[in-house]
Amino acid sequence: MIESAEYTATSPSSANPEEIARFAALADKWWDPNGPLKPLHALGLARLAYLRSRIDSHFGTGPETLTPLSGRTVLDVGCGGGLVSEPLARMGGQVTAIDAASQNIEVAKLHAEGQGLDIDYRAMTAEDLLETGVRFDMVTALEIIEHVTDPAAFVESCARLLKPGGLLILSTLNRTPKAWLMAIAGAEYVMRWLPRGTHDWKKFIKPSELAAMCRQAGLDLDHQQGLVFNMVKFEWSLSDTDLDVNYLAAAHSPPE
Repeated sequence: MIESAEYTATSPSSANPEEIARFAALADKWWDPNGPLKPLHALGLARLAYLRSRIDSHFGTGPETLTPLSGRTVLDVGCGGGLVSEPLARMGGQVTAIDAASQNIEVAKLHAEGQGLDIDYRAMTAEDLLETGVRFDMVTALEIIEHVTDPAAFVESCARLLKPGGLLILSTLNRTPKAWLMAIAGAEYVMRWLPRGTHDWKKFIKPSELAAMCRQAGLDLDHQQGLVFNMVKFEWSLSDTDLDVNYLAAAHSPPE
């Protein structure tokens, strides 16, 4: 386990200290595809397919473009060990990645260096980054909003970190009985794919609620799409009709 001092926020934050500690304890397991974060690794391809489709749609690039984020500044909020930050960098983005758990940042830095990737990793919250005045062409916040204390305030912080016309991509879990059955009872207790206590069903967010948070933050919601898990193949796929468990959303800030 990599040891590092816990991060202490210097401005009001929606970060949850208990959740920070929970994921910090997994710091040295982030890049183990068969470890306790195996479901996140399995989620990777479908999640990246969504990111790529929304990047192409928003920035006007095509699937033939190898680096669709070339010349763009990108922020990955709640980056963990860098599972999304690294692909964003490979797409050509100038990536800044933040996480409130300093242990995660140390792991992410080491892994990126080993891959020859230049990513600006920082142990801080979105609210603290706002204080610096920096803004980005694109912000991602994947599998994090269900772990914060104030989801609406978190979405507002992400929105304020966007440049005019910038793209925000979020992902989370829907608050449905099916989500409780699959994401908590199934994944944490029966199959033991995730550590028990990883999720709190009461903190799951319905797509309509997330849409309202985006509107409240001054964003235009562009798209929502579900993620469906095949237990036999242990793989995820995107769905236009099934948002019952996991889903993603894309929104943008108004242009100047």
